[in-house]
Amino acid sequence: MILQIIEKKKNKQELTKDEIKYAIDEYIAGNIEDYQMSSLLMAILLNGMTDKETIDLTDAMLCSGDIIDLSIIKGIKVDKHSTGGVGDKTTLVLAPLVASCGLKVAKMSGRSLGHTGGTIDKLESIANFQTEMNMERFINQVDQIGLALISQTQNIVPADKKIYSLRDVTGTVNSIPLIASSIMSKKIASGADIILIDVKVGTGALVKTLESALKLSKTLIMIGNYYNKKVKCVITNMDQPLGCAIGNGLEVIESIDTLKGHGPKDLTELVLNLSAHLISSAKNIPFETSLKEATSNLNNGNAYLKFKEMVKAQNGDINNIDLAENVISVKSKTTGFVKQIDALKIGEIAKKLGAGRLTKKDKIDHGVGIVLSKKVGDYVLQDEELLKIYVRNKDIMVNDILDCFEISESLGNLKPLIYEVVEKI
Repeated sequence: MILQIIEKKKNKQELTKDEIKYAIDEYIAGNIEDYQMSSLLMAILLNGMTDKETIDLTDAMLCSGDIIDLSIIKGIKVDKHSTGGVGDKTTLVLAPLVASCGLKVAKMSGRSLGHTGGTIDKLESIANFQTEMNMERFINQVDQIGLALISQTQNIVPADKKIYSLRDVTGTVNSIPLIASSIMSKKIASGADIILIDVKVGTGALVKTLESALKLSKTLIMIGNYYNKKVKCVITNMDQPLGCAIGNGLEVIESIDTLKGHGPKDLTELVLNLSAHLISSAKNIPFETSLKEATSNLNNGNAYLKFKEMVKAQNGDINNIDLAENVISVKSKTTGFVKQIDALKIGEIAKKLGAGRLTKKDKIDHGVGIVLSKKVGDYVLQDEELLKIYVRNKDIMVNDILDCFEISESLGNLKPLIYEVVEKI
C-alpha cells in the first residue's frame, strides 16, 4: 500500500486521512523502510499538501504517542518554538526569563536539524546536564521552579522523532507541511496553553522568503485553531547568525552572558520581544507593560538565577562547559563595512567542524564552533579580527570562511530584526 500512497502524492493527488495514518503507523512499527518514507517525504516536499492533509498528518503524528496533561501544574503553561537558524540560542535565555516573570515553561526540545543547532545539543554541552526525565519528575520540576527543558521523550510523538532525523539527512527539511506538522504535533502533545513560534526567515533559516514565512505562520495558526490552542507567530530575520556564537558550548556561554545582561544586542532585543509577547498573552496585559517586566527581570539578575536553578535541578554543572582548546583568529583582508554575512555558509562550516550532524547517527562535538567578532553593520579594518574558530583536529579552509563575509565601502539598508507578528489566518 505504501507504494500506492507514494505514487498518489507523486502525482499531486490528495491523500486521505486513513492513507496518512497508515504511512505513519506502519513506519513507526518498522513495516515501512527508511527509503520508502524518504520517497514519500520527497513527494510531499515537491508537491505540497492541502490544509486537510496537513492537519491529518499532524494528527497521525500526534496520536503516535502520549499526550501530556499539564493541568496539575498551577498557572498558565507556555511553550516557545523556533523554526531553526544559525546561532539561535533564544530558548536558553527566553525560557528562564519568562519563568522568572511567573509563567510556567514545560518545554521539550529537539536536536540539530540540517545546518541549524538543537536546544538539547546545546544543553548537553553543560557537564552532566540531564536532558531526559520521566513525566512525573518533569511536571514536578515545572510546578516547583516554573521551568524544565528536556529532550523529546520516546513516547511523545515518536513518529516525529523518527521522521525528524530522516528529514535531516534526505534533503526534505524545507517543506511547510512537514515543518508545520512536526512543530505542532510536538507542541499539542506537550500540553501548553499558549504557544509562541519564532519563524525564522533568510539565508540561514529553513524558510528563505518572507512569503513562505507568512504561509508557514498561517499554517501553524490554522493547526492551532483546529486544536483550540492559542498560537502566535513572530517572523524574524535570519540573514546573519543570531548573536555572535555558533556552536553548542559557545552558544550556552553566550546565553549566560545575555542572562547576565551583557549579551549581543540582536539576541537581547529578540529575547525581550518574544518574552514580552508570551507574557502579554499569558497575563492579558499590554505588550509595553510586558516588555518592561521582561527587561527588568533580565537586568536585575532574576532570569539568570532561574537558569542556574534549572541547571542545578537537572544535575548540570554550570561552571563546566565543554569548549575546544584550539582557537584560530581569522582576520579581514579588506577595510570597510560588513554588508552581509552568509548565515547558511557559516552554519555549514560549523557543522563540518562537528557542531552539527552530517548523518542521523553522528555525534555532536559540543566544544567546536565559531564566534563572530564583527556583525552586519560593523566597520572592520584590514587585518582586524572577523571571527574566532574553536576547533579540534580538523583542517580549516580560512578562505571558505572569509567568503561568508561581504565587506563594502558603503553599508546599504539594514534589514529589521523582527519583520511581522502573525496572530490570525
